[in-house]
Parts: sequence; structure tokens; C-alpha cells
Amino acid sequence: MAKYKLKELCEFITDGTHQTPEYCGNDGVIFLSSKDVTERKINWDSVKYIPNALHEKLCKRLKPRKNDILLAKNGTTGVAAIVDRDEIFDVYVSLAVLRPLNVVYPKYLLYAINSPVVKRQFDAGLKGVGVPNLHLGVIKETWINVVKKEGQQKVCKVLDKIEKIIELKKQELQLLDELIKARFVEMFDLSECVYGTFGKDTDFVDYRGKTPELSDVGTIRMVNAKSVGKGVFKTVNEYVTDEVYEKWMHRGLGYPGDILFVTEGHTFGNTCLVPDYLKKFALGQRVITIKGHSEVIDNAFLGTYMQMEQFKQDIDVYKTGGTAQGIRSKDLLKIRLPLPKYKEQKEFADFIKQVDKSKVVHYI
Repeated sequence: MAKYKLKELCEFITDGTHQTPEYCGNDGVIFLSSKDVTERKINWDSVKYIPNALHEKLCKRLKPRKNDILLAKNGTTGVAAIVDRDEIFDVYVSLAVLRPLNVVYPKYLLYAINSPVVKRQFDAGLKGVGVPNLHLGVIKETWINVVKKEGQQKVCKVLDKIEKIIELKKQELQLLDELIKARFVEMFDLSECVYGTFGKDTDFVDYRGKTPELSDVGTIRMVNAKSVGKGVFKTVNEYVTDEVYEKWMHRGLGYPGDILFVTEGHTFGNTCLVPDYLKKFALGQRVITIKGHSEVIDNAFLGTYMQMEQFKQDIDVYKTGGTAQGIRSKDLLKIRLPLPKYKEQKEFADFIKQVDKSKVVHYI
């Protein structure tokens, strides 16, 4: 095994246009940004389009093609996907385009870039306070472990099999999540509910816009926007020291069972509960914790409601920004909140616990 810098393994590493385009209907040319590669594969189903005239200008500088690697460098950083089809498209500045040389199989390089070893290098080089930015210079200087060409295919075959198993598990878990939402709709008629607001019936802990200094020797887990999936908590191996924690967590603490809510960026609106095992953690940028008032609103009920379409429509009224959208705390306070009978909320929370037990079985 040998070590190479990414720039030594690629014909070029560049990013997309820095110009914010005018979009058009689907008779135009596909235009991808970092939001389209958040799941380590390109989501071709929800893309935007730009006029053909703009495409003609952009393609003179950069023509992405099949087997190129797209790497998210703004917002949800460090996630890569391979171009898996012959398609004409352009990319935004939030994506880096890497064209592998013949010394490395594109799929092998993709797996390497998405590995924890490379992820740590990317995270160490992140710039920016609000929306993280992974500079091209950092990407080019990142070290990659490369086995011999014949060994690369063997590695890819093994990882392909593992990826298929993981994908099947994800599909099973998604079905369980849909079961929870179906039960929610069955139990609660939101048109008949009494309504409160987030301002009156919940409490926030908000450290948005800043992140404390991370440490390789720290033992207290850092929780930020990267930790919050759609209804699921994601383990991110970032830590702070006890000293930094004591200085940092002065606005309030989060606890197991609290709701984590992403306030801005490409994962804006993602919501999950703090897992029971996470007794102590530091809270970072672009995420807040929300706790329902006792005997008024149950967190499990609220966390599910915040994944429903009605809540998404309500926060869309107040969202700000262009590419990196978000909502201000003062506006979130105004959002309406259904308040069904607390006893019914607790019954729903018990149902979620039973489903979560099934999820544990699927993870095992």
C-alpha cells in the first residue's frame, strides 16, 4: 500500500461555477449542487435545471462526465458520489469535481474519499463559521491510501456487497419510520387540535453560528448539524475536552430525549431526538435543542410532528437565505404547535419505543 495526495491521483480537481444561476423548467440542463450528493450517491430525482444558453457558457470551462467524482465542499462537506450515468449536466461551486487518473479505479477512490480516515482530514481543514467550507487546496493535499491496481477491484467487490446490505437495512428502517408517521396520522386529527406555539410551549438551547475548539484527545462528544438526520441521530466522531465543555456550555445544556433541530444549511429542518445513551455533549453550530413543557407536549410526539408536512410548510414561511436556507430563533418561536391530549401523546410515545426496539434488531 502506498500513500498519495488526491491531486496526484486526479487529472484535475476543480469546483463548479461561482455564479448563482437562474433556474428554468426541466427542458433545460441538469444543475447539481452539494444537496444532490448528501447520501453518497447522486439524487437525480430532485435536480434543478438551468437554461441551455447558460450551459453552453459553463461547459467551456468544465464538462463533468461518467466516473468523475463529485465531492460536497460547502454545507454538508466531505460527502462524495460517483457520476454513475452518461448525462449532460453542470455543477455549482458547492461541488468539487475530481477526475481520477488511470492509476486508480474511480469506485476505489470514491470509497477512499468517503472513509473515516479521509473524513478526519477534511474536517481538520474546514473553514468558515456559519456554513462550513472545504477549500480546494485542502482537498488536493489530502492523503489517500492506495493498494495495487489488482487489489483495488477486490476491495471494491467486498465493499459493494457491504453497501448492498447496508442499503437493504436502510430500506427496512425507512419502512418502520413510515409506520410511525402512519400511526401519527391515525391517532391525531391536526385540524381538530388546540394549538400553542413553540415560544409558549417549548424551551430552546441555541449555540448556532459557532463551534467550540475540537480535540483529538477530548472525551465529550460534539453534536452539530452533521449529527442530525431525518429522524435519526448520526454518530460523528468529533470531541471536545472537559475544559472547553465547561467554558462553552454556558447558555444551557441538552439532555437525552431532547429534540435536535437543524436551523440552517443544506440539512435545514432535519430533526431527531438525543439518544438515551448520550448523557453529556457539547452543542455546536446550526443546531438547537428543543424541549416540550412538562405535561403539555411530549418530545417524541413533537419530534415526529416536526417531520410532518404541516410543520415544514410552516417553517418555510419564515425561512431566509438562498442556497443555505435557515430560520431565526425569533421566527421559530412564532410557529404553531398542535397540543392534543397529553395522555394520547404518551400513548404515541410508547408506540415509538416499541418500533425503536424493532430498529435495534435490524441494526444488529
